[in-house]
Amino acid sequence: MGPRRRPRRRAATGHPRPVRHHAAAPRPGLLIRAEEYPVSGGGQAPPADVTAALRDVADLGGFFVLRVGGPDAGWQPLGHSYARGFTDLADAVARRHRAPEARIGVSIAQLGHAARLWSPALACLLLHGIVPDLARLERAVDGPALRLPRPAGVDAGRLPSPARALYAQVTGHLDALAAGLRVKVAPRLLDGNSASALVEAARALLAARPTLREPLTALTTELLGTGRLVGTGDITGPELTFRRRSCCLYYRAPEGSNCGDCCLAR
Repeated sequence: MGPRRRPRRRAATGHPRPVRHHAAAPRPGLLIRAEEYPVSGGGQAPPADVTAALRDVADLGGFFVLRVGGPDAGWQPLGHSYARGFTDLADAVARRHRAPEARIGVSIAQLGHAARLWSPALACLLLHGIVPDLARLERAVDGPALRLPRPAGVDAGRLPSPARALYAQVTGHLDALAAGLRVKVAPRLLDGNSASALVEAARALLAARPTLREPLTALTTELLGTGRLVGTGDITGPELTFRRRSCCLYYRAPEGSNCGDCCLAR
């Protein structure tokens, strides 16, 4: 028998519950620590190659779009957003879904951000052999879109472990986001969101490029066996179906439901 669906709990007002401050937010403008990014140093890919790779990947659409260059107006360093607790996006998500708890908005916003990190980076590595350097990522002032002001990345052939380099790129950002949150959310829930975003990116890439099945499955499996992703869930089929061991909380929203990879799904 499958796991029982937990009853929904709503705040009496129907509005998100008050923010619970549980940790000091990072200093404004804090950037991701350089040591989290083993791609810096030797083996740099030519900037033109990085730009071409990311623009090719962006043609896949959706979460694979990572802008490169262009005017600086309308963009802010991601470190600023993390330092403010990602509150603007989380609050917007909570309002859109009429979420009864603030943590629902935080979880869904973090899940979307994880997808915007994993998708272009995973595709760039598999399609072009480049691990993009995401240390200087920026976010749109008025939304979740991401941009690299200047292209940077490393030839994967020069790295001892491209998978670990890719893991460090993405989880460095997600760790910084988690450190700045002003709403208490279970760390393993956030890790599960990251794993779910990774596998969904892999599934979308598999649908677009079926010939990548073998290397894509191998890379995704290796990433799921790395660091904070260990124990977050399991690939359950050749089409990269996935069952996670946590829940993103979307089902708690008034119009929400269990996601396809949810541990609560029957």
